[in-house]
Formats: sequence, structure tokens, C-alpha cells
Amino acid sequence: MIQKLGARLRLRLSEDVVRRHSRILVFCLGFILSLNLNLDLLFAASPSLADRVIEHKLANGLTVLMVERHQTPVVSINITFAVGGINEQVGQTGLAHLYEHMAFKGTRTVGTRDYGREKPVLEEIARVGTELDQRRRAVAAKIGGNGTAEEQAAIESLQTRFAALQAEASKYVVGNELALLYQRHGGVGLNASTSKDVTRYMISLPANRLPLWAAIESDRMANPVFREFYKERGVVMEERRLRNEDSPTGLLFETFTSAAFRAHGYGVPTIGWGSDILSLTPDETDAFFRTYYGPNRATIALVGDLDPQETIALIENTFGKIPAAPTPTARVPVEPEQRGERRVEVEFDAEPAIVIGFHKPGVGHPDDDVFDVLDAILSEGVTSRLYKKLVREQRLAASVHTDASHPGVREPNLFIVMATPLAPHTTAEVETAIYEELERLKREPVSPKELERVINNLDADMVRALRSNSGLASQLAVYQAVAGDWRYVLRSRDKIAAVTAEDVQRVATTYFTKSNRTVGVLIKKAERKAVVAAEYGEAMP
Repeated sequence: MIQKLGARLRLRLSEDVVRRHSRILVFCLGFILSLNLNLDLLFAASPSLADRVIEHKLANGLTVLMVERHQTPVVSINITFAVGGINEQVGQTGLAHLYEHMAFKGTRTVGTRDYGREKPVLEEIARVGTELDQRRRAVAAKIGGNGTAEEQAAIESLQTRFAALQAEASKYVVGNELALLYQRHGGVGLNASTSKDVTRYMISLPANRLPLWAAIESDRMANPVFREFYKERGVVMEERRLRNEDSPTGLLFETFTSAAFRAHGYGVPTIGWGSDILSLTPDETDAFFRTYYGPNRATIALVGDLDPQETIALIENTFGKIPAAPTPTARVPVEPEQRGERRVEVEFDAEPAIVIGFHKPGVGHPDDDVFDVLDAILSEGVTSRLYKKLVREQRLAASVHTDASHPGVREPNLFIVMATPLAPHTTAEVETAIYEELERLKREPVSPKELERVINNLDADMVRALRSNSGLASQLAVYQAVAGDWRYVLRSRDKIAAVTAEDVQRVATTYFTKSNRTVGVLIKKAERKAVVAAEYGEAMP
């Protein structure tokens, strides 16, 4: 999910870039004007963590969460927007993910040698690129996909003009400048991710570089410039081919998920459909940004060596100047109740695999925490039920795992089980074994010892996730975004601790039903041919 930017961070600074960084640092400073806690002890008493989180809300709706930790002079920062793939409209899938890429292309100040001269070139690129896309689609829609001589000549003329504009625009681009700027000033862990629910940006840097961070990120939130748009759109399309179309697992999950969701946006891959990606325009991306990425949809979590009052003043003087975005009018469709098993098959020249999903509630529903416990019971560690039975004892599967919130958490989602058979066993054998374990959950109460072990392990995992500055900042920001309150991380821990064997039985009985499940099977092409040939008594080509 996380798109790593290590390649950008590893680039060496040229003398020209160093000079530009010095100039930009002056701009940043002018722009703003004016412990290591023992997590095990701290989290054992949740009010302690609650008391240590300092919350501040700006007039434009931006939420700021801070936790002081003064052992080292470092601050970890996570900016999370409550916007993701589910906010896209039909025909524009992949916009959220593409915007994440474009957000690293810079602003009117960062990433350019002369924005005044670059701006009209970018505007002309957007105009010509959009017209070129439209003409190509019009020709492709014709029978045979061939246009008239006049249409082909018009496309070739636009292509020549587009290439010349791209070359002109490249003269003004300073590649990777944002990442290099952070690197020069001690920043590490620069990352970003887009999911169905949220878009996130993170960085850790020396505490005395907070003013620089505030200037850069407030500028990026207010004034992104979509330079190299079509180049990056091509990068995203190649990423889709690599991860979704040419990957057996990626294609299986894409096909399975789209079958499980008929109306809701969770059924659309976060990266978007290929035809949509190739149709996205700079204007559409800009409109999506201005609709959804305002400060009123953002949470900034800072954890580390900081002074809360100084940090609040800094953020007020930078981010506070950004106006709130309008309230979006588009609604997220509600997924209708599933009324029967759905099955899909994907043929691929790869080893077989199976994924089974059951619809379940999203974050905030009482049963959601029970599914976290079920997740751990079934596949957490070598002593978990599915791993023990399918992998160690019966040797039916080479691997098996579960996920309690696929492909998102904010809205009703799926509890999934995925497994790969161990030859010569088949997906059908693995599927039967999985159902036997799910039925056992309904019949037999989980023993007190097993339940205690699972809940303790979940608690330890949560403590470990919050041990680092970056981990705590991440959890605070994401819970604020998807649950509307960072305190949900505390309440969820208490709810998981209160889960009983009866809860596990009830939830398994309610949701693990045939009519509520979707099954996706990855079938090797050679095996499919053999099956069909045997069934029809004839050789297949």
C-alpha cells in the first residue's frame, strides 16, 4: 500500500540543487515569520495516554494531535486525509492514488526553476493532452479502431505538439527536489500511501527543522503543481500492469473484490481501472484535490521532541492560512445485502490459490472488534487454527492467512481467508478444510486459555505498534480519520479485551454463512484445459 520513495532519497545533491535548497530554506523561514515513555506501562493505563495527547483544532477545520517525547531531538509526523478510493466517481477511478504521486512533484516554489514561465506551458500541455486523449478514444471506439486519414493526421499533429511542450516543460523541472530538501535537513522515512479510506504522508526529522516542515507541507497542501502529469500517469499505469494485471495474486484479488462489492467503491481497485487511468486529466485531478484535500479533512499527528504551544503557533501561522475545502456533495453508495454465494475464477499461468470473503461491519460496530479476535484465532502465528490444521498437520496448504478488514475499514468490508494449496492438493480440498474450521467456531466455544492467549497477543501487538514515535503518530492520525476520534484506539483495546467465547460463536454463526460469502479461485491454465477436455471428451487447443 505504501509507495516507497527511497530512490528519491538516495539521489545525490548536485551543486545546483544545494544552491536552490539554500534559497528555499530562506523562503521557508521567512514564510513562517514569526520521555521516551515506557509504552507498556503507559498503555496499561489508557487514561495516561489520553492525558498525554494534546489536541488542537484550527479555524479551517485542521486537527492537530501532539505527544511529547523528549529522549531524542526528533519528531515523527503523519498527515492523514480522510479521503481515498471510495471518494472517486465512476469513470475517474484511480484519482486518489494518482494525486498521491503528483503531490511529490512540488509546488510553485519547490520543484521548479521558474514557475512564472513554467505555468503557461503546463496549461497548454493540459489542453493539448486532453484533446489528444479525446481524439484517441473517439478513434478507438470505431469499428476496427481505425480513423479516417484526417483523424489520423490530427492525432499526429497533436502528438508532435504535445512532445514539444513536454520538452519545453522539462527545462523548468527540478526533479525530486522535495525529497532531496528533506534529506539535506536530516529527514528520514519519507513515505506516502493511498488506500480506499485515507491518503497519508509521513516523515521523521530533527526537532529544530519543524519550521522547515511546516513551510513545505503547508505549501504542498495549498499550492500543488501537477508538473510531469502525463509522465506520472504512465508510471501509474505501468504500476497497475505490474501489480494487478501481470500478478496472479493481484488479478485474483481484483476480480474477487469486484465480485464481492456490486455497488460500493470498495469493489474498485485503489489504483483504478486501466481505461480510467489513461483518461484522467490534470483538470480532473486538480478538481478532486480542491474538493477533498482541504485542511478540514486532514489530521496532523506529531510525536517527539516538541513544545506543544510553539508547535500550535507554528501550524496556525502556516496551515491556518489555508481555507477549508467545500463540503463534498457526492455520496458513497451503500452495498446491498448479499443474497447468495458468488464465485469467480481467474485463469493464470501460476500456481492455484483461493480467497474466501464474508461481508462484515466496519469500524465502530461492536462486532468489528470480535473479528480482530477471530483473525488472530484463525491465522496469527504457527499455533493458530488454520495454520496448524492446513499447513502443519494435514499439509494441504503451503500458506494460509486471514484479514479482518479487506479492502478498507471505514465502511462495511470483508473478512477474508486466503490460501495456496500444497501440491498435489487442490483448492477444493483447501476450501473444504477452511469451512470445517469455520463451522467448528460455531459449534465449540473457544477455550478460556486460547482466548486469553489471543487477546494478550493482540494487546502486545498494539503496544508494539505504538512504541515508536512514527507508530504512535500513524495510529493517532488514522483513527482520527476513519473513526472520527483518535481515542478509538483506546476504546478498541478495551473492547477486544472484553470479547468472550460467546461473542466469537455468535459472530461466526451470524456472518460465516454460504449466502454471505464470495469465493475467488486462481486456476492454472493448463489445469483448466485438462478439466474442460475431460468434461467434453475432446482435446482443447
